[in-house]
Amino acid sequence: MNPLAMDSPTGFLALMGRTTFHFLAYLGQLSALVSELLVAFRSGVWRLKLVAGQIVSIGYGSQAVVIVTGAFTGAVFTFQTYAKFKDFGVESTVGAIVSVALCRELGPVLAGLMVAGRVGAAMAADIGTMKVTEQVDALRVMGVHPVDYLVLPRFLAMMLSMPFLVAESISFGLMASYLVAVYGYDVPASWYLGHMVDHTNMEDLSIGMIKGFIFGILITLVACHQGLKAENGAVGVGSGTTRAVVISSLALLIFNFFLSILLNYIFPLGTGT
Repeated sequence: MNPLAMDSPTGFLALMGRTTFHFLAYLGQLSALVSELLVAFRSGVWRLKLVAGQIVSIGYGSQAVVIVTGAFTGAVFTFQTYAKFKDFGVESTVGAIVSVALCRELGPVLAGLMVAGRVGAAMAADIGTMKVTEQVDALRVMGVHPVDYLVLPRFLAMMLSMPFLVAESISFGLMASYLVAVYGYDVPASWYLGHMVDHTNMEDLSIGMIKGFIFGILITLVACHQGLKAENGAVGVGSGTTRAVVISSLALLIFNFFLSILLNYIFPLGTGT
């Protein structure tokens, strides 16, 4: 295409049209994958041994990344919050601010992004390698549907693992925050814990768990779709893996915005006991 064509309104409209078309086509492919997943789920053949193996790979294998991310996020957020709150004489409320932020936003979002980078890339690479080496076609020849065998176990394992990983990220973030505030800035432990307990409730934690559950679904769908669509050998697998991480990360951030609006409407700040 002539680069100068972009300077004209027609060229811009053509670009927007192609982009919209590709986006709608991608959504259609994801919808088809979701439909096949629902059929596989209703069949009752869940291959629990494969699910258990994926739980070990996804859940246990991601713990170190999630723990480090949560701990240092809580620590640095406490450091920055205390430095500014001290100017207003409300440094004792740091525990409440950090706790609510970790439960509602920082914990699920950062854990989701780290899992998208680690697990999403691995899913896309594994399935993509099987696709380009014709192992997926071999499954079809043997009468095994690739979605049933490859996608559903990963889907179930991710849905079970992500809420626990988010909870772990939040927990270690709070512990690191406590250490920084109490031992680093000499905030009385009773003030820190009192404000945290008074202003954090089950609604805040529920938002983090719900977001983790939905983020796990998004990551699995995008990564498995990229793997199943891989072609052109090793180059295609590498490109699909990169797209899986980028698309799932962007989708996670976009969905987080709308989820925050919806969940804050259902669970407003300051509710609960």
